[in-house]
Amino acid sequence: MTPPRRLFDIAGAVAGLAVFAPVMLLIALAVLLDDGRPILFPQERLGYRRRPFRILKFRSMRDGRVTRVGRVLRASGLDELPQFFNILAGEMSAVGPRPLTADDVARLGWDERRFDFRWSCRPGLTGLAQLLGARADADALPFDRVHANGWSPLLDSELIAWSFAVNAFGKPRVRAWLRQRLVEGRSGLARRTSR
Repeated sequence: MTPPRRLFDIAGAVAGLAVFAPVMLLIALAVLLDDGRPILFPQERLGYRRRPFRILKFRSMRDGRVTRVGRVLRASGLDELPQFFNILAGEMSAVGPRPLTADDVARLGWDERRFDFRWSCRPGLTGLAQLLGARADADALPFDRVHANGWSPLLDSELIAWSFAVNAFGKPRVRAWLRQRLVEGRSGLARRTSR
């Protein structure tokens, strides 16, 4: 990872933790009161150069079912706030492709060399595929390629701003706004995704 991007990620993660620390404490308390321990859900994902790492999320399920608090966390994306710690550890970036499990990669057939570009950058807390709701399949690959083609601080900043909007207004509403802006060409994203 280039030093400027790493500094961008560290600064963003520290700022994110500072801003969201009270929210994270409230979420931890809500998960604990609603459904007990554990509060966090770690899961192994593949990162940069397909190296495995343990992603952190607030737990939103119990026995295969989404909990009451989990429903709210998933709709707002707040379940992913603990991933700021993954960014600080250098396992993730603020913006990048969706982090996948080894099972996802095998199911999709993305373990072939022609998909190596996807692991040439660190997975992101947010990214084009995550914001637009693209599933982990061929629909997400063009978005993943945008991240792999080089770092753009302007693009990352725009995607982070959209991610804050998701936290405030929910995924469905923000996805609709973002798709409309892409269709109308009113976003810097439109130029990057149309290449």
